[in-house]
This record gives sequence, C-alpha cells and structure tokens, in this order.
Amino acid sequence: MTITPGRSPRHSREPCAATHRSPREGTPSRRRFLGLTAAAAALAFAVDLPATGTAAAAQLDAARIDDFPFTLGVASGEPLPDSVVLWTRLAPAPYQPDGGLPAERVDVDWEVAEDETFATVVARGTAVAHPEFHHTVHVGAEGLASGRVHYYRFRAGDWLSETGRTRTAPAADSPVSSLTVAAVSCQAYHDGYFTAHRHLAEDDVDLVLHLGDYLYEYAVDSVGGARAYTDRMLPALFDHETGTLEDYRLRYALYKTDPDLRAAHAMHPFVVTFDDHETENNYAASIPENAVSPERFLLRRAAAYRAYWENQPLRLPQLPVGPDMQLYRRLQWGRLAQIDVLDTRQYRSDQAYGGAKHLPGPESEDPTRTMTGAAQERWLLDGWSTSQALWNVVPQQVCFSRRRLDLNPVAAVAMDAWDGYPAARRRILDGAKAAGVQNLMVLTGDLHAGYAFDIKDDFEDPASRTLGTEIVTTSVASGKDGTEKPSNWTTYTTANPHLRFYDGRRGYTTVTLDRAQARADFKTLPYVTTPGAPIATVASFVTEVGNQGLTPA
Repeated sequence: MTITPGRSPRHSREPCAATHRSPREGTPSRRRFLGLTAAAAALAFAVDLPATGTAAAAQLDAARIDDFPFTLGVASGEPLPDSVVLWTRLAPAPYQPDGGLPAERVDVDWEVAEDETFATVVARGTAVAHPEFHHTVHVGAEGLASGRVHYYRFRAGDWLSETGRTRTAPAADSPVSSLTVAAVSCQAYHDGYFTAHRHLAEDDVDLVLHLGDYLYEYAVDSVGGARAYTDRMLPALFDHETGTLEDYRLRYALYKTDPDLRAAHAMHPFVVTFDDHETENNYAASIPENAVSPERFLLRRAAAYRAYWENQPLRLPQLPVGPDMQLYRRLQWGRLAQIDVLDTRQYRSDQAYGGAKHLPGPESEDPTRTMTGAAQERWLLDGWSTSQALWNVVPQQVCFSRRRLDLNPVAAVAMDAWDGYPAARRRILDGAKAAGVQNLMVLTGDLHAGYAFDIKDDFEDPASRTLGTEIVTTSVASGKDGTEKPSNWTTYTTANPHLRFYDGRRGYTTVTLDRAQARADFKTLPYVTTPGAPIATVASFVTEVGNQGLTPA
C-alpha cells in the first residue's frame, strides 16, 4: 500500500464562505485569524518538540518503572507493502495527567516477527518515548514482506507489552483477489460498551477504517454514563468537557483503557480519520459551535489535533503544526483498490442556516461552498484521473447521498452533511464521471445508524444513472442501544427511493471487495448499555463491478 499525502493544507487555506452567520455572526475568517495568532498557536505546540537527533529531556532508566506501563495497549496502522506504523504509550497510571512517569524520555524496544512466538524476528529497534509526545511511541517498521500478517511487541525495562497482530499491504502491482475492510465510527464512551470492537477483534478483516468520532468531548461521570459502573468509580477529572491538551490526552487514556477497543487495535491495522467530536461538535474549519472567538477555538483545535496524532498509529507527515493537520491521504491495496481518505471537517465552509436541518435554499445552494476545501477536492479528482485500481474507495465522515428527512415535496435535509453542500457534491460526482471511475464505494460514519445508498447522478430522478454506492456504518456506542426501525424509518425509506437499507442498532459493517463485486455485511448488537451482547449479520448487499447498484445478497 502506498501513501500519497495531498498538497499540504498549510499552503492553501480556504476562507470559510457563508452568507448567513446565525449564532456565529461576526466570527472572523480563518484567513484573518492567520494574520492574528496562527503563528503563536503553532509556536505553542511546536517549540516543545524534541529536535531531530537531540535529547530534549533527561533520560529515565526504564528499569526504574515500577508498574506495568503498557496500560493503553498496542496498535498498528497505515500499512505499506514493506512497512507499517506501530504504536504504544507508556502510562503506568493512565488516569493521571503525567501518566505516572516523570518528564523524561524512555527507550522502548520493539520487534516484529513472522509468528506469534517471535521465533522468526524480521525487524527490531529502539524508539524513544518523549515526554513532549506524552510518552507515545510511533514506529515506522520497515523492510517487511508485503501482503503478510506480522506480529509485534514492545519492551520497556523488564516490562513486555501484549502482542499485536498487523498486516502489510500487497505490492503495488499485485493483482490482489480481495480486500475486506471493517468500517467503524462514533464510539461515545458514556453511551455504552464497546462490544462491537470485541467482535471486530475476532472477525477476519484485513483493515479497519475508523471514520470519525473516535472519542467525544462531553463529560463522563464517575459511573461512565450509560455504562452505569458498579465495580469502579472514574476520577472526577473526566467529568467536564475537554478543552485543553491535558483534557484531550486524558480522554484518550480513558477510551484506550477499554479492553474491547484495545483488543480491536491489537488484532488489526487501523486507518483513521477524524470528524467533529475529537475536537468539538459540529465545528467547521476555524468556526466553533459555540460563541467563542476563533483565536480561542483554534487553540483548542490545536490541542485536539495534537492529542489525536499522539494517540493514533499515524505517520510523521500527519503530525499537526499548530491547528493544522494533514489528514487526507491516499493508500493502495495492490491493483484492486485505491483508498482516498478524506477530511470533511478541517476545511469546510460554515454550515448553512445555523447547521440545523433545513430546506435547501440560496445559502446551502451557493456554488462557492466547499466541504473539503479547494486543494483537497482537486487532489481527490486528480487522483481519480490517474487511478489504475479496479475499486475507488472513499472513507469519509458525513452522509454523501441525498437524505430527505420528510415527505414534503421539497424536503428538509441535514446541513452538516453533503446535503448542505450540494454544489461540492456535484463537483465530486462530475469529477468521477470525467475520470471514468466505474466502481465507486463511499464509506461513511456519523449517523449512528446503518444505511445503504445507491449514489445517483441526479438524486431528484430515481431513474438516473447509479454512479456508485455508499455504505454508512452505524455507531459503536453513540446513541445507546438503538432500535431496528427508528420512528422515522417509514418516512426515510419512503422519501429516499435510492435508500436500500436503514437500521438503527449499534455495531459495525464489513465490506469485501473482489474482482467481481463488493459485498457489504451490516452487523448489529441488540444492546450496548450492558456488556456482552451477541452480534448478528442483519443484512447483506452486493454491487457488481461495472454495474453499480446495491442488491440484497
């Protein structure tokens, strides 16, 4: 799998275009903010990084670590044909701001093997857990055989981590026969258990695509919200909304001590992209949800992005500088699939009509509005024009297809989704047609329900050409237990003839791509507010190569 970063957003900034300001009226544009405080924000989150080849902090002898430091588990991601990112963090006391370690660097040994017993080690080395990165470790393990399962582990002093399992991508020119991905999103800790991740850890998938809302900024009380713990009490430091770097770091510690999430990370490589809750609900570029200055919000965004990078198996090009993070990127799975990971949050125009559901109107229909920013949009379309892959897969955050929310002749739509940016969606669809993309698969999160859509050339005409398919995975926990047929089920399925499936329960979705078709399996749980729920595949659909459109399997 090759990774091609897009043109850096730091070299092409998009003003937030919106004619209607609603509660955000008077907020300066991102461009104006850059002239005021971006340099200060970048400085605040860059000067404490260790310089290349130097020691920025004193050395801690790992033998002096008295308690098990790998409390947050291990993870891997971003697989290339000869490389994969390995991640861990040293945190003997994960619910303390310092993680239970002094502000000193620690040497961490790592190794990769062909087998679980580590009889055949194929790569090893020593990485430094810097206090500036909260003692997280990101290792780019290189020289690995392509298209293979590998096993890895870390050692700090006398402490040995659990063993992780990962996979390298096939060679770039390999005629791969199949790829199975799991799509997951929206895991609000306070809404329920991560049972879906436990089942995912036991599933046979090549890659996990996390489509956003890995954590939520909202307060988590002493009993874990809907988890209603009776055997423990969470510290009070989680019982407020995140806002500072310390807040976000601690919230990742809370999530990553969940054993089910740890199990999924240990078994499969992840490719991640964020949505809004990793920072703040429904923000748009530099514009916050609430009435705070953009200067203050972008400092918060800088903290959130920094903690996100620290706690995910991401490569160095994704390390944020101040409030900017290069997250959109391209991956290849042999000649079978090109995967274009989007960021639909960092560069978008402000939501029209205050962000609430609304009838389409002049504000939302403004042709200058963007969901991705001009640079990312151009990068996506240029990438399609040169794609040699059979499948073009687009993991992204919010619903791409038209989703009418009522039965009126002109129906309300969601302004935070692509329905609030129809001109941008039109440009994407026209670009796919111009590039000759024949097999388009959009993978989406956000909605806390499973959906399957045919992507129509004209959503107003059910008979128009189907250009691709969109699979929306439900939430891991957000929304609590859910129900098979939410109260709006009849309305939505009637109002949207291109909607092939809608289910409101929790879980995840797997998509298997091969040379003949793609198959989506929707897997749901009956409950998440208590642990241990069984999982079932409740619906399956296929779409054929060269003949897009979902049919029941």
